[in-house]
Amino acid sequence: MSISASTHFPKGAELESDWFVVDAKDKVLGRLATRVAAVLRGKHKPTFTPFLDTGDHVIVLNARHVHVTGKKETDKEFHRHTGYLGNMRTVNVSRLREKHPARLVEDAVRGMLPKNRLGRAMFRKLRVYADGDHPHQGQKPKPLPVK
Repeated sequence: MSISASTHFPKGAELESDWFVVDAKDKVLGRLATRVAAVLRGKHKPTFTPFLDTGDHVIVLNARHVHVTGKKETDKEFHRHTGYLGNMRTVNVSRLREKHPARLVEDAVRGMLPKNRLGRAMFRKLRVYADGDHPHQGQKPKPLPVK
């Protein structure tokens, strides 16, 4: 006896992506990043498939006003390498917030996405702005609730 139930995989024409907007003002960075990463990945949809980009576009506003808990503002460090020998650059959260406030949210979300070409494609759907205005009104973004 054989049962011919097969798993449905969405085709390219069936994949639709919506636009969401999140106000990061006074939100905790980790909680914001996990919610944004899940939406970029498409885990909130019933058509989620791990090996397809079923996610949506996300716009994050007011990235400079995101909140970190504990002593992370002074103690947490971000590292990056310039590509030259001995050129490891280290910066803490408060310094990164003044220089590149959008990078704070981008790095947190990037760390929660897959580390392959699919993850890079998902990351390209993220737009982070330091202040409260964005040029994506034409896409009619819907608000994304974040606790």
